[in-house]
Amino acid sequence: MKTKLLRFAALLAATSAALAAAPLTETTAVHTKPDRTSPTVTVLKAGTEPVAASAAAPAGWTAVELPGPFEAYVENKDLTKSLDVKPGASMRLAPNVDAGVLAVAEKGDKTTITGLRGRWTQVSLEKNLVGYIHVSGAGSPPIAAAPAPAPAPATGGALSPVPVTPAAYGVGTAGQPAPMVNLGDGGPSALPRQFAGKFVSTRRPLAPRRPYDWALNDDAGKRFAYLDVSKLLQTEQIEKYTNHQVVVFGTARASADGKELVIQIESLQLR
Repeated sequence: MKTKLLRFAALLAATSAALAAAPLTETTAVHTKPDRTSPTVTVLKAGTEPVAASAAAPAGWTAVELPGPFEAYVENKDLTKSLDVKPGASMRLAPNVDAGVLAVAEKGDKTTITGLRGRWTQVSLEKNLVGYIHVSGAGSPPIAAAPAPAPAPATGGALSPVPVTPAAYGVGTAGQPAPMVNLGDGGPSALPRQFAGKFVSTRRPLAPRRPYDWALNDDAGKRFAYLDVSKLLQTEQIEKYTNHQVVVFGTARASADGKELVIQIESLQLR
């Protein structure tokens, strides 16, 4: 009996692989689970030859491998002090607790922060995932509608597509060249990333001075991190960034007491 079950499983896997290797005859949605009501990860165009995955799938469905990277959102509380996603955290398709779960973070996952959305952090997940497509001819036809993109916030704070390069960013007005902000040497061990938010001063009249004079606020106006500007050589220009939405490129670390996040800026630009 056991041998027959093994042979049946092998036959089922071979059939699934054959179906996945054949080009799709129509635009097909790829779901997070073998269920039509589950979130759509992506849409494969007609003629695409999906790669079969080893995951089991019920009748009428085929598991396929999806190459990364993927855009996902995690709650800020699910980030460690080193800005890694905590294992077991839900990585969602939109910055909303009701949004579908793209994947559950695992130890060793490689993620890069690409933006801020209030209490949510946008990340790029560099990992292959398994999705599920409904096999044509097994029930109703595949769903062809593409997933709707996450809506942008009404105010600034989300990261616009900006090249992630350790080069100086400029700041200027329309039609004029941007003055350059020189960088210090980040060192071979630095792991700089991009962050976006409102550039604010922490100095207040008659109030104790904060550990750093500048900070980055999120959409809700709350401090996301202190900013260490010691690497910027032209710090006399920094006042012009005050209360503006900016993109900063730098290395994040925990403060001495471990209660705050500090970003040592290598470059910044107005959004």
